[in-house]
Amino acid sequence: MRWTDRLAQLCVCAGVVMLPLAANAATEDDPWEGVNRVIFKFNEKLDTYALKPLAQGYQFITPQFLEDGIHNMYRNIGDVRNLANDVLQAKPHAAGVDTARLLMNTTLGVAGFFDVGTKMGLQRNSEDFGQTLGHWGVPSGPYVMLPLLGPSTVRDAVALYPDGFTEPYPYMHDIPARNMAIGMDIIDTRASLLSAEKLVTGDKYVFIRNAYLQHREFKVKDGQVEDDF
Repeated sequence: MRWTDRLAQLCVCAGVVMLPLAANAATEDDPWEGVNRVIFKFNEKLDTYALKPLAQGYQFITPQFLEDGIHNMYRNIGDVRNLANDVLQAKPHAAGVDTARLLMNTTLGVAGFFDVGTKMGLQRNSEDFGQTLGHWGVPSGPYVMLPLLGPSTVRDAVALYPDGFTEPYPYMHDIPARNMAIGMDIIDTRASLLSAEKLVTGDKYVFIRNAYLQHREFKVKDGQVEDDF
């Protein structure tokens, strides 16, 4: 996938991150905070006037079962990325689970509209090339706020490009269909984050930075994060 396509899909705004972890994690080194805050404000304006209203309208007019089905289909596409990085991280069990999920959801689940795999006890993994690099010891580098994409690190930003090739978009030659699929992906992702806004407290930039860095450390280490206390 082209860089711009990948940027459009992942974290579609800098103002919201759906994380299950606390935001009062230890502050990480942020040497580019001045520039990062400028980009953060740009992302927030884009979200406020474009992405969030579109996502709210989408949720308002879309029946819940249809919204869930569309979300499941995009998650099924994401399982290709998960599987590729399972293999790159030498995780045979996770690779087997994600292979089975792809087969079950793509066939019995009607192209992923129904998450048959989870109902069968095949729990979804979440892997990407940034985690793969971290798994093999590549440091994260400084925190960076990317236009449109939002929170990242130098390592995770570089990893977006190879991850893009696990998506179908680079292989779609029908440009209108490709753009529609990408647009729907953006709206689906933003809609799934609407309920997470209540988690953000205090300085939103600091909250998101700390939560993102803590979350990424948790993912890279497969949950084996040492407690500092």
